[in-house]
Amino acid sequence: MRIPACRAAVVALLTCLVASSADSADFAPRPRLPEFTAQDPAHWINSAPLSRDDLLGQVVLVDVWTFECWNCYRSFPWLRTLERGFAARGLRVIGIHSPEFEREREPARVRAKVREFELDHPVMIDNDLAYWRALGNRYWPAFYLVDKRGRVRQVFVGETHAGDAQATRIEAQVEKLLAE
Repeated sequence: MRIPACRAAVVALLTCLVASSADSADFAPRPRLPEFTAQDPAHWINSAPLSRDDLLGQVVLVDVWTFECWNCYRSFPWLRTLERGFAARGLRVIGIHSPEFEREREPARVRAKVREFELDHPVMIDNDLAYWRALGNRYWPAFYLVDKRGRVRQVFVGETHAGDAQATRIEAQVEKLLAE
């Protein structure tokens, strides 16, 4: 009887830690967005290779995802709505496809999934996880909100849907950064 109670307590604690990880010291964002690690055009979808400097002057939301992550693809409807709603005001969305499984490393499969999920923004294929490491990332999906000067200002983790608490927080922060 003590084991289920302990298990429930551990699950509750872990849930709180993951939910607040964007604010915790051990998941502190880097001061500047790292330079994109893939410069080969074959590793970019919907765009020529981008550099960090290409994004200066814009608010950027970097979405780290992988195509078999259901939390990732279930967030895409909200992400598309966010992108369309704020694009005219200067928001850019950049996807980083960082695979978990070997089968997710095939560029043709990534391209097919980008089409299937109707992602129009640039997506960098991060097969060697170099960008994942440069960010210090540990989660799918993870959203890095970057200000107009290229500084990572907020990190959000987990599935996000229109109207939920996380979407509301992200959208408020986007508004704030666009106004700066």
